[in-house]
Amino acid sequence: MPDAIFAHPRLAPVYDAFDGDRDDLPAYLAIAGELGADRVLDVGCGTGCLAILLAGTGRTVVGVDPAEASLEVAKSKDKSAAVTWVHGDATTVPALHADLAVMTGNVAQVFLTDDDWSATLRGIHAALRPRAYFVFETRRPERRAWEEWAADTAPRVLDVPGIGPVERRQEVTDVALPFVSFRYAYRFLADGTVVTSESTLRFRGRDEVESSLAGHGYRVLDVREAPDRPGREFVFVAERTT
Repeated sequence: MPDAIFAHPRLAPVYDAFDGDRDDLPAYLAIAGELGADRVLDVGCGTGCLAILLAGTGRTVVGVDPAEASLEVAKSKDKSAAVTWVHGDATTVPALHADLAVMTGNVAQVFLTDDDWSATLRGIHAALRPRAYFVFETRRPERRAWEEWAADTAPRVLDVPGIGPVERRQEVTDVALPFVSFRYAYRFLADGTVVTSESTLRFRGRDEVESSLAGHGYRVLDVREAPDRPGREFVFVAERTT
């Protein structure tokens, strides 16, 4: 089940405002060009920022996400209906013969069990054509991002267009590596409503990720720096080998 931050009908519409500038997206657009990808699958597309950007370059794009509220936001931004939006996950996507599959943000880390991660890798593999590419990012465990999150307890208030002022507080609730759990609490100041979202991420090391890819029919071509978080994330560029 997707976290409330993506699935709750009051939280999904404020997600983009608090997420801020997506400095990582131009790099993924450049990678799509580098790899010659015309057909792209965006796994965990959320509110559709990357999918819409890719479709704006004339590519055929499918965005899949299990959070219907996020997909509704994505569709509202996709004025020309350029993207095919799918309510589901990587295991429910048909064989698209895509040239490239991408996962941005923390998507790769929401799969907490080995079984869920394996099922996702198999689903993406089936959606790709042979020798197509899978590119995704994941945070480096050794950078201990959760320590920065735990220190950042000050409330943040934004005036979200069409919604009004919203206050967000965050709290790290548990660190039991490789799992880190945290909570966001949103207060809608216009009516005082508070909605919370609980999340857990799994921090996999580089060797673990590479081993899992090799075991599911991928070859790692490159491991790059994330341009928006240098030294903090791995960006894996993998190829479907069969």
